[in-house]
Amino acid sequence: MKSERGPIVFILATLMIDAIGIGIVFPIMPDLMDRVGAGDIAQGALWAGLLMSAYAGAQFLFAPVVGSISDAFGRKPVLLAAMAFLALDYVIMALAETYWLLLVGRTLAGLAGATYITATAYIADITPPGQRAARFGLIGAAFGIGFVLGPALGGLAASWHVSAPFWLAAGLSAANVLFGLFVLPESLKPGNRRPFGARDLNPFGTILRAFRTPGLAVPLVCIGVFEFANMVYPTLWAFWGREVFGWSTLVIGLSLSAYGVLVAIVQAGVMPIAVARLGEARLLVWGLTLAVLSLAGLSVADAVWMVGVLLVMAALTDLVPPTLMAMSANAVDEDRQGMVQGVIAALSSLAAVLAPLVFTPLFGVFVSGAAGIYLPGAPFLFSAILMLAVLPLALRLLRAQRPHMPRG
Repeated sequence: MKSERGPIVFILATLMIDAIGIGIVFPIMPDLMDRVGAGDIAQGALWAGLLMSAYAGAQFLFAPVVGSISDAFGRKPVLLAAMAFLALDYVIMALAETYWLLLVGRTLAGLAGATYITATAYIADITPPGQRAARFGLIGAAFGIGFVLGPALGGLAASWHVSAPFWLAAGLSAANVLFGLFVLPESLKPGNRRPFGARDLNPFGTILRAFRTPGLAVPLVCIGVFEFANMVYPTLWAFWGREVFGWSTLVIGLSLSAYGVLVAIVQAGVMPIAVARLGEARLLVWGLTLAVLSLAGLSVADAVWMVGVLLVMAALTDLVPPTLMAMSANAVDEDRQGMVQGVIAALSSLAAVLAPLVFTPLFGVFVSGAAGIYLPGAPFLFSAILMLAVLPLALRLLRAQRPHMPRG
């Protein structure tokens, strides 16, 4: 375990910096759009949304490819190259004075999102199958902390200059590359590698092959639906909170930070205990059940105390992704861990692209009265229905794994 401490610290630092780099942009987005002449606030919001879609779209296209590259050439070179590339990308964004250069920068950042894919595959390499869910929970905790720190650091750095957050993110990424050079051994043994061929360059083919792999289709379907439904939170939380409760920007930010803290606590503290007591399949069923209840509750919540209770339940549902990631990792051999994590990242990115296209119009229809009923929480209810739809698949996994589950 002692020999793993340095690599695990590096992996968690990498993922935290990745999350910081995403969140650090949020507070400065209006000023950034103004800097590059993207128009008034309405036009700025539209162009800022395009930046987010470009990032997610690049991840969708390149995540399976990068995962397969790490299966062929090892995790360490891909991880360090991605972090170095990310540092360079932040420098480009710090210097950008036109919108199109920013767009190029965010697209390249999506490509450099290989840090998440390869870091997760690295954890799978060095962790026994029975402990992977708990270790993947640490990944979620690192991301949660990064999302809490990112906006705060972005707002603080931007008080000096609008480009300062990008310089800060570049510095953190570069420092982590140096750290990795000294503490990170290669985790994928040469005997566990597989050749990288032309078919690995086709992300759609890689995704299709993953779904055809025995034991992978059900967890991947659950991941795709969960990630899409769960995107209702970042997509609409600010608009919903303002519409239903009249929350200020400060209150919205504090509620999001509180959620990030809860997620970090759940994935770092609750996850290992829950996996040990319940087993992966039973934990998945409980997590999806809580997701249905919390989303359905938020769809009709009309008091702040209700939101507080439901946020705790919502944070507990974040036990689902690391559980499904562990199930997926355990379903394939060591030479396909990168491919699996790349496909999972691609599904998450696809959810990030599609969710705003579905949830924002749905919100508008039920807020404007065009649907004949006023229900700002309609997107949450729709997400609850989606979670409910995949619950039978989780029960199917539970029945398949019941003989092997620990007794709690």
